[in-house]
Amino acid sequence: MSNLPTEGFLVGAASADASATTGMARANYYRVFATFLRNALVREMTFRGNLIITIMTRTFYFVAQLTLFEIIYRQVLAIDDWTREEYFAFMATGMLINSLVEAFFMPNCANFSELIRTGNLDFVLLKPIDAQFLVSFEKMELAMLNQSVLALSLVAYALVKIGHPVHPLHAAMYVVFVAVGVALLYSLMLLLASTSVWFGRNTGLYDFWFYVTIFARYPRGIYGGSPAGEALQFGLTYFVPILLVVTVPSRILLAKVLDPSWLTLVAVTSAVVGLVVSRAVFRWSLRSYRSASS
Repeated sequence: MSNLPTEGFLVGAASADASATTGMARANYYRVFATFLRNALVREMTFRGNLIITIMTRTFYFVAQLTLFEIIYRQVLAIDDWTREEYFAFMATGMLINSLVEAFFMPNCANFSELIRTGNLDFVLLKPIDAQFLVSFEKMELAMLNQSVLALSLVAYALVKIGHPVHPLHAAMYVVFVAVGVALLYSLMLLLASTSVWFGRNTGLYDFWFYVTIFARYPRGIYGGSPAGEALQFGLTYFVPILLVVTVPSRILLAKVLDPSWLTLVAVTSAVVGLVVSRAVFRWSLRSYRSASS
């Protein structure tokens, strides 16, 4: 009986140590991310010419898309059930999601095959940090965030022109489903990047990623009306849910009826499953990796 207080103290101390270790590990990841972010800022400021060119290029793309659909809406009143201002909000949401993916994840996933080819993946695996975290965030293209600013400005313009106040709950859900869209695209990109271990170079697979994500630039409803369109809509909603990436958050923000409404659950489930599967495939690919020294 006399040992019980001592045992309880030891158990409590062990739990406290475990909690402290977990908290320290989490803090270390935040610190590493902050270092990556600082390095990206330094790189952008060092190569200011490239920064200016990137900003000008993304601004030109933004203006070109805006001009194209401005011309289209001079000829029609709506595309499917999307009016001019609603479609601008939809288009801006797609640009926002893509800009976040291109700023934080695309440079790293695209560089994964180079890490394998040059043998630098060995150094990644030797570091005392999760390899997926390091591969996903080491390099950032912060100039791409210029498109995020333009996209948010277009969303604000569209909402003002519509004149319908946004419910705070819809605004919060919009943020959540933008994150869901980013997670879906990231998981697909990580899956394709992981195949570099087996294929060496996977440029063709990245082309596939761009071809598939093109469908997300347009509302889900426009793909109906024909057998081929219905099949495409079904496949890109339930198997590779690209059509939900932009449609779901846009409809939530604009309080447009989502038909069927449970597509929101499909989007969240797809994002979670995508992240789990892509991580499993990534870890599997690392087990198949042969060191440059082997």
